[in-house]
Amino acid sequence: MRRRLLVGPGAFVAVLVLATVLSTALPLGDQARAERALERAAPTTSAPEPTTTSTESTTTVPPTTTVPPTTTTTAPAPRFTTEPYRGLGAWLDVYDWSSTYAKYGPALEFDAVDQLAAQGVQTLFIQASKWDAPTDLVDPDRLLGFIGRAHEHGISVVGWYLPTLEDPARDLQRLLAVAALPVDGLAVDIEARNVGDVAERNRRLVGLSQSLRAALPGEVIGAIPMEPVLMEDVNPSFWPGFPWAEIAPSYDVWLPMAYWTNRKPGSPWRDAHAYTVGNIDRLRERIGQPGAPVHVLGGIGDQTTVADLQGFRLAAAERGAIGGSIYDFRTTAAPHWPELLPFRDLRP
Repeated sequence: MRRRLLVGPGAFVAVLVLATVLSTALPLGDQARAERALERAAPTTSAPEPTTTSTESTTTVPPTTTVPPTTTTTAPAPRFTTEPYRGLGAWLDVYDWSSTYAKYGPALEFDAVDQLAAQGVQTLFIQASKWDAPTDLVDPDRLLGFIGRAHEHGISVVGWYLPTLEDPARDLQRLLAVAALPVDGLAVDIEARNVGDVAERNRRLVGLSQSLRAALPGEVIGAIPMEPVLMEDVNPSFWPGFPWAEIAPSYDVWLPMAYWTNRKPGSPWRDAHAYTVGNIDRLRERIGQPGAPVHVLGGIGDQTTVADLQGFRLAAAERGAIGGSIYDFRTTAAPHWPELLPFRDLRP
């Protein structure tokens, strides 16, 4: 995320043995299917058919057939939904909260979350991992402290990570470590250009996205991509041929970085309303989903104005965004929060 630029008796016994092995070796859903198969294959014993004899006729009573009970397995409900992406969000990266990476002064303490709550924030988007960290999670104890404090306030937490694609297996491992935290969502920050060959970068991004989706079936996963207007109009060489259609099936909610503050003064794209509308419209068109849920991520906090935020909010409303936020909490000035507060109404 830019701040400023930037896994018979014998037959009967045999059946019992097989059932025991399967019950210990198979996952729960497979056990149920195996049990039903064993019930159908097991030898059955029944009492001799009773008969009634008379001098005139013999009546045979048909045997009674017992139908085995049906076992039904229900898939667990997903942990992650679109709910955390609705309403008003705020962002913290490792340079804000981590004692290891603190860059802009002392690392924030847990009371920063109290301030978020006071401003009406409904979701905390927190960077939980970093590509060059020695462990999959950055400062785990402090990280859990921020997550816990947010939950105490009723604030949802979405953990995010920026994969470099240099080592997709490691990227996947770190994303799954974030997903295993007591968070309410997982989002992938898609902007790194460490892999210079664009075709290879695209191939790795698509592969990582598909692997993440396969590892988290049924879960809502967020994508935080660079804005289409930047990659198509402002700087076409930034990431030519970005694989929107190829990654679209892997993600469920989209958080385009519509940073109007990074556009030059005098550029038509410096207008917060125009830039927000343009990026939401193009993103939905590129992924082929006109109604795709979007939580729009706006400009840099200390480089924006109240007027910008008014245009930003209007654009989000016009395009049916499900939530909004600007980057990031530490750089958001006090006068900005009242302009962002209406985003709260987007969460029922």
